[in-house]
Amino acid sequence: MIEDNKTAITYFIADLHLSENRPDISACFLRFLESDAVQAEKLYILGDLFEAWVGDDDDSPFLKTIADALTKLSKSGTMIYYIHGNRDFLIGKRYAKQASMQLLPEVETIDLYGRHVVIMHGDTLCTRDVDYQVFRKKSRSWWWQAAIKSLPLFIRKKIAADYRKKSATATAVKSQAIMDVTESEVIECLQKYRSQLLIHGHTHRPAIHEISVNGDNAQRIVLGDWYEQGAWLKVTANSIQLLNQSLT
Repeated sequence: MIEDNKTAITYFIADLHLSENRPDISACFLRFLESDAVQAEKLYILGDLFEAWVGDDDDSPFLKTIADALTKLSKSGTMIYYIHGNRDFLIGKRYAKQASMQLLPEVETIDLYGRHVVIMHGDTLCTRDVDYQVFRKKSRSWWWQAAIKSLPLFIRKKIAADYRKKSATATAVKSQAIMDVTESEVIECLQKYRSQLLIHGHTHRPAIHEISVNGDNAQRIVLGDWYEQGAWLKVTANSIQLLNQSLT
């Protein structure tokens, strides 16, 4: 049931990579929450809301500002859902509660105004990026996460900063094909969940792709990143729009 002050709109965002050294992105995100998302019944954040996440025990004022803004949105009646990304997969129940977000599994199916839809961050679809997939498997293990979380916060922050530098260097030499999704993985995903619509982020290549699955028409919608502009997907019962807005 839609709140009295809400309209039948659902927003999807991903890959904001919020950080203290990009106040322009944070400001754009806060404006989006106050002017657009506040009108909607649901907001899905499909990963990489933050540039990095080192643990829920990081109580910096910056992270609290974001949590407070999301809580304000939630209190207005907009439901907020979160799927972990490759940068912030350590976000736990503590921060999710602080930010009034409901954590979802890495792949989820939802009813979107009568359409059966698959949503995810999208990094698992990039199977040609073998090095990343090896790291992903290790970093999602309980023992790796337990070991990381046992370290002092300042050491975790240093590890995260070092990893971002190494990741940027590695990404610079990878081909576009390696960094993009594997089409067969997309088709297999849609077949597995018996859906004709997949929404994801991660690749930073916003587009609505028309594809064929078992002879039927299907779509793959890629969300945009927020490095140069705000970007979101607006869905109503009658329309699907990839929209963007200047950071300033």
